[in-house]
Amino acid sequence: MTQAPARRRVGRRQHDREIVALAVPAFGALVAEPLFLMADTAIVGHLGTAQLAGLGVASALLMTAVSVFVFLAYATTAAVARRVGAGDLQAAIRQGMDGIWLALFLGAVLVAVALPTAPHLVDLFGASDAAAPYATTYLRISVLGIPAMLVVLAATGVLRGLQDTKTPLYVAIAGFVANGALNLGLVYGADLGIAGSAWGTVIAQCGMALAYLVVVLRGARKHGASLRPDAAGIRASAQAGVPLLVRTLSLRAILMIATAVAARLGDADIAAHQIILSLWSLLAFALDAIAIAGQAIIGRYLGAGDSQGARETCRRMVEWGIAVGVLLGILVVITRPVFLPLFTSDSAVKDAALPALVIVALSQPISGIVFVLDGVLMGAGDGPYLAWAMLLTLAVFTPVALLVPVWGGGLTALWATMTLMMTVRMLTLWLRTRSGRWIVTGATR
Repeated sequence: MTQAPARRRVGRRQHDREIVALAVPAFGALVAEPLFLMADTAIVGHLGTAQLAGLGVASALLMTAVSVFVFLAYATTAAVARRVGAGDLQAAIRQGMDGIWLALFLGAVLVAVALPTAPHLVDLFGASDAAAPYATTYLRISVLGIPAMLVVLAATGVLRGLQDTKTPLYVAIAGFVANGALNLGLVYGADLGIAGSAWGTVIAQCGMALAYLVVVLRGARKHGASLRPDAAGIRASAQAGVPLLVRTLSLRAILMIATAVAARLGDADIAAHQIILSLWSLLAFALDAIAIAGQAIIGRYLGAGDSQGARETCRRMVEWGIAVGVLLGILVVITRPVFLPLFTSDSAVKDAALPALVIVALSQPISGIVFVLDGVLMGAGDGPYLAWAMLLTLAVFTPVALLVPVWGGGLTALWATMTLMMTVRMLTLWLRTRSGRWIVTGATR
């Protein structure tokens, strides 16, 4: 009778060690990514308001493009982890190379589209006459780094699938340091202005992509994996990524609708909404780190044919998600009086944000479950279900959110609607994991 609880405790400790070993470095790498934009903003901000406004428009376009193609990391992680679990490292790296070749192809297409259309894209985002030339300059130079950015996403997925989240952390830190040094030197030392900031970022991104390629190529040589592009493998990578692309676009649509609704509520509400959204995104990094660990571990267990291990890991990760969500919620409540003055001194904005932040705090355990189960199903390669679940969530969220200005309640009601959205996601993901249909073992799904 005492052996079963003892075995469970040992199993939990093993899962905990795996989760921490993968999630902590993943969190560091995730936090390092937005620091690129923060460094650019700090450096360009001293050039003038028009330059900073131009950077804001161009960065929004670039970040949208990159976020849309984040499936390159997610799909590659799951596919590589399955083959690692099956004990076929050669096939794992071969699968990873297919994802990298797909990233290069997509990057080339984006460059070909964005270069000639840069002025029109800037106008579409409503840049002022003063800011538009700076936005166009920054965008035209920065798009040259998109292939490198997409390679970084795909190669990050390869390493995560290989159960390595430390290397992406080291590369992210080196890239951030290089980006800051290059920007300072080119913007002020070489007097290139905003163009110098763009070139500095492109060079740093290319350096990061090169570092990843060196690591992956070393692994390919070690295990005898082919480096040549394989049409069938690239096509399979693209097919696996399409459902995750639908999922990502649906989530982006939800965030855009929420921002549009906040704008209709008034200036104070939209300002408070942007502050809360930035905090919400920061909290998401911590939860997403656990999800990344889930992608890698679940994929490995299923590849090894260990469905019981996958179930136990899923259960333990949900416990982690709830615990971290509760902790983050408490931190939000405690730090509210300190957090808001960092962004605004306007009492109207603070009054709008304070009650909405309580809603955000209360919803963090729900978010913890959502992020974890999202990662579990991604690791299982259950992309089609994730796509349909997010489309359903979008369909539920949209009419309720659009009625917020009619019903009243202001920003607090809007973030209650955001909590409804996360609750719908939680229910759809919970039903899927409870059904067990996501558990498909073997080197491929």
